[in-house]
Amino acid sequence: MMETGVVAGVSVAHGRASVDQIEAAGGDGERQVVDGLLAQSGVDEAFALSTCNRAEAYVAGENAAALDRALDGFAADVPAGAVRRLDHEETIRHLMRVTSGLESLVLGEDQIIGQVRDAVGVADEVGGLDGLLEEILTKAIHVGERARTETAINEGTVSLGSAAVELARREAGVTDETVLVVGAGEMGTLVARSLADAAVDRVLVANRTLSAAEHVAAELDTTAEAVPLSAADRALERASVVVTATDAEGHVLGASDFARRDVALCIDLAQPRDVAPEAETTVPLRDIDDLEAVTDAAREQRAAEMRAVEALIDEEFDRLLEQFKRDRADAAVSAMYEAAERTKRRELEEALTKLESQGELTDEQRETVQALADALVGQLLAAPTKSLREAAAEDDWNTIYTAMQLFDPEFDVAAGGPPEGVRPPEGVVGDGEPPHRD
Repeated sequence: MMETGVVAGVSVAHGRASVDQIEAAGGDGERQVVDGLLAQSGVDEAFALSTCNRAEAYVAGENAAALDRALDGFAADVPAGAVRRLDHEETIRHLMRVTSGLESLVLGEDQIIGQVRDAVGVADEVGGLDGLLEEILTKAIHVGERARTETAINEGTVSLGSAAVELARREAGVTDETVLVVGAGEMGTLVARSLADAAVDRVLVANRTLSAAEHVAAELDTTAEAVPLSAADRALERASVVVTATDAEGHVLGASDFARRDVALCIDLAQPRDVAPEAETTVPLRDIDDLEAVTDAAREQRAAEMRAVEALIDEEFDRLLEQFKRDRADAAVSAMYEAAERTKRRELEEALTKLESQGELTDEQRETVQALADALVGQLLAAPTKSLREAAAEDDWNTIYTAMQLFDPEFDVAAGGPPEGVRPPEGVVGDGEPPHRD
């Protein structure tokens, strides 16, 4: 059964945030962000996603207000206009859209689903996922997989790597040229492959681990050569275009590296940046923000498929919310039965004691009295059970909370608050917490 509770999120992404703002939001890295959020009061689970065009943080717990406070420190130095706060339902839908590629700079690109899986692994390693948020992320990844197998959202679309090559082709030309790719990770590999398809003369692949660069160079269907990252500045002497995409924490190229070099264009795809901003004084410098024009055409081509994916998301979203409602109704019903069972056991023991004082009972007589008590509880709670489940289906949490108080007036005090997943609506006396936002 899915866990109950509430989730919340913060997103700093392309469209409303610049590369610098995204870098500022996610600069600590996914592991550090998750660790920091788990240390906050009221946070049971945490997840962070950091890519070249988004930095996001998510939390789960029982108190929506506490989760909002826990997220206040994320992207604290980023202007408010670049930050999107997500409530419970918005978080669920947004994660589905992210994994489906609908929130990507390049609509429908496949790289994001792998990045989400990797980020889930990081959060899991530090104990950040074990309940509601984990279930939501699992569902989101499932939705992303369905989007790519049941629609054509990713067919014929460009990756960020190929978008960068198209930008280079437009601004500087790459055919019959030597291009330096700095970084042999997933993004660098995508760029190198796209360059090979663009009929470049030679691809130079620079990487801190030379064997990784050699592996990428060997698989390209064009002349390619691997060089150590330490020799990247010297490789600039042979390159007319440079594309950087490492995961280095600091700059790997600066303004002085481009001085007296005949480099026509440098595109920095890294997050954080690979190239020092002041290098723009010595070479035309582009970043993720400059890919918008290239990706807009692909977005127009994918418009029909986007509608199909959105319909799929609506379907899965509604299904998930229905599951939430069933689970929360079950939590209320379970608490109601537990209260009734406590009362039944107490009264049954008292009744049997009185009967025993009037004469010894046989086993059959004791079983008859026990069966009578069980039947009464079952029959008395059958109608309330049906009503509670109907109330959950209609988001009628006032009925659920009132029913809980009627069947167990002390449950607020005795249990330290209402059952997990149930909150008193506005105006109802209880633990003082606001209702779930879904």
